[in-house]
Amino acid sequence: MRVPDDAPELCPVCETAYDSISEHEGGLAVNLLDNERYRRVCFDPVLVDGSAWVRFYHHTHGQVSEDGSSTDSDPVTPGTE
Repeated sequence: MRVPDDAPELCPVCETAYDSISEHEGGLAVNLLDNERYRRVCFDPVLVDGSAWVRFYHHTHGQVSEDGSSTDSDPVTPGTE
Protein backbone atom coordinates (compact mmCIF):
# COMPACT_ATOMS: atom_id res chain seq x y z
CA MET A 1 0.00 0.00 0.00
CA ARG A 2 1.16 3.51 -0.76
CA VAL A 3 -0.21 7.05 -1.10
CA PRO A 4 0.11 8.28 -4.69
CA ASP A 5 1.91 11.57 -5.44
CA ASP A 6 -0.57 12.49 -8.18
CA ALA A 7 -3.82 12.18 -6.19
CA PRO A 8 -6.71 14.14 -7.73
CA GLU A 9 -8.65 16.78 -5.76
CA LEU A 10 -11.96 14.87 -6.13
CA CYS A 11 -12.70 11.16 -6.37
CA PRO A 12 -12.80 10.25 -10.08
CA VAL A 13 -15.44 7.58 -9.43
CA CYS A 14 -18.13 9.72 -7.74
CA GLU A 15 -16.68 13.26 -8.12
CA THR A 16 -16.91 13.83 -4.33
CA ALA A 17 -14.38 15.09 -1.79
CA TYR A 18 -12.55 12.31 0.04
CA ASP A 19 -10.69 12.04 3.34
CA SER A 20 -7.74 9.95 2.20
CA ILE A 21 -6.45 7.80 -0.64
CA SER A 22 -4.44 4.59 -0.73
CA GLU A 23 -3.07 2.61 -3.65
CA HIS A 24 -2.79 -1.20 -3.55
CA GLU A 25 -0.86 -3.60 -5.75
CA GLY A 26 -1.76 -6.94 -4.16
CA GLY A 27 -4.83 -8.62 -2.75
CA LEU A 28 -7.19 -6.74 -0.50
CA ALA A 29 -10.39 -7.12 1.52
CA VAL A 30 -13.04 -4.50 2.29
CA ASN A 31 -15.57 -4.51 5.12
CA LEU A 32 -17.39 -1.26 5.94
CA LEU A 33 -20.15 -2.69 8.10
CA ASP A 34 -20.75 -0.30 11.00
CA ASN A 35 -17.60 1.67 10.14
CA GLU A 36 -17.42 4.72 12.41
CA ARG A 37 -15.10 6.75 10.17
CA TYR A 38 -15.97 5.96 6.54
CA ARG A 39 -19.36 5.71 4.86
CA ARG A 40 -18.05 4.74 1.42
CA VAL A 41 -14.84 3.70 -0.32
CA CYS A 42 -14.64 4.05 -4.12
CA PHE A 43 -12.27 1.83 -6.11
CA ASP A 44 -10.44 3.03 -9.24
CA PRO A 45 -8.11 0.70 -11.17
CA VAL A 46 -4.95 2.45 -12.42
CA LEU A 47 -1.65 1.58 -14.10
CA VAL A 48 1.52 2.39 -12.17
CA ASP A 49 4.70 1.89 -14.19
CA GLY A 50 2.83 -0.64 -16.36
CA SER A 51 1.45 -2.64 -13.39
CA ALA A 52 -2.20 -2.85 -12.34
CA TRP A 53 -3.01 -1.17 -9.00
CA VAL A 54 -6.27 -0.15 -7.32
CA ARG A 55 -6.80 3.26 -5.72
CA PHE A 56 -9.15 3.48 -2.73
CA TYR A 57 -10.90 6.81 -2.14
CA HIS A 58 -12.10 6.90 1.49
CA HIS A 59 -15.23 9.04 2.06
CA THR A 60 -16.27 10.03 5.59
CA HIS A 61 -19.86 10.16 6.83
CA GLY A 62 -19.65 13.96 6.56
CA GLN A 63 -18.70 13.80 2.87
CA VAL A 64 -21.44 11.35 1.83
CA SER A 65 -25.02 11.39 3.10
CA GLU A 66 -26.95 8.26 4.10
CA ASP A 67 -28.52 8.05 0.63
CA GLY A 68 -25.03 8.02 -0.94
CA SER A 69 -25.14 11.54 -2.37
CA SER A 70 -22.38 14.10 -1.86
CA THR A 71 -22.60 16.66 0.91
CA ASP A 72 -21.33 20.23 0.68
CA SER A 73 -18.00 19.33 2.33
CA ASP A 74 -14.95 21.09 1.00
CA PRO A 75 -12.44 18.81 -0.74
CA VAL A 76 -9.51 17.70 1.38
CA THR A 77 -6.08 17.76 -0.19
CA PRO A 78 -4.57 14.29 0.40
CA GLY A 79 -1.82 14.33 2.99
CA THR A 80 -3.14 17.46 4.76
CA GLU A 81 -5.96 15.88 6.80
